[in-house]
Amino acid sequence: MKRQVSLIGAPTDVGAGTRGSGMGPEALRVANIVPLLESHGLEVEDRGNLAGPANPWQGPHDGYRHLAEVVAWNEATHAAVYEELLRGRFPILLGGDHCLAIGSISAVARHCRETGKTLRVLWLDAHADFNTSVLTPSGNIHGMPVACLCGYGPSELTGIGGHVPALSPKAIRQIGIRSVDAGEKRFVHEVGLEVFDMRYVDEMGMRATVDLALAGIDANTHLHVSFDVDFLDPEIAPGVGTTVPGGPTYREAQLCMEMIADTGLLASLDVMELNPALDVRNRTAEVALDLIESLFGKSTLMRKAPPGR
Repeated sequence: MKRQVSLIGAPTDVGAGTRGSGMGPEALRVANIVPLLESHGLEVEDRGNLAGPANPWQGPHDGYRHLAEVVAWNEATHAAVYEELLRGRFPILLGGDHCLAIGSISAVARHCRETGKTLRVLWLDAHADFNTSVLTPSGNIHGMPVACLCGYGPSELTGIGGHVPALSPKAIRQIGIRSVDAGEKRFVHEVGLEVFDMRYVDEMGMRATVDLALAGIDANTHLHVSFDVDFLDPEIAPGVGTTVPGGPTYREAQLCMEMIADTGLLASLDVMELNPALDVRNRTAEVALDLIESLFGKSTLMRKAPPGR
């Protein structure tokens, strides 16, 4: 039986500080995400785009920009992702800015609680996204989703999914981090979030990094990847609103994705922060899609399936 995949577009930049990521879902469709996934033996249904409030483009209020709008988008995202998981399908959330991971991952965590699965989240990003209203220099909620998922944030966001916190920091592994605000840095350390920053990748290599990030998973693990396109070095992926030099190279990123695919345990995916307004001839969308293909088994040679798969 073919693996069943559902695409869910979330066209909003309401949590970001730069306009444009709301066009991300269409850029991925223009780059032919549906036929490319189908070419890997997947049955793909495009559910179209979620609806939500427009971006009011206002300043922060009590440390948050656009909190009501962010809540509405995340509630819609949660409902859509949870519905696909109930149907036994593999949801791919096409962002949109990374605040939407609150809704997406809280839905996955809820599903794991109900099915007795162990959740492991791989957060591929240049940023730790562990800010709070007190720590944030901007009020942009796309810098807060990991903190909200771990229970640190406004109740309207931490309570999505009906369980606070949605997950423990112990369920998360961050890879590629290279930009963390000063107060956020201390908070990440206090909470014990496991972060493989770019210094670690430089010193130990991507293979050892991903091996550690995947350590302890088994057949009962639901593996979720939250892929912020700014994870990549801006030399190969310029189409993001928050570029940070010094990210993984194309080959390092491919190795990361191929090692995740080799587990056979990937069960849900976010693709976030693609900003066509800042891209060059849709190049970043095409690179992102190339990496997504690798998550679904594209490789240079045929490789042995993992034991027991």
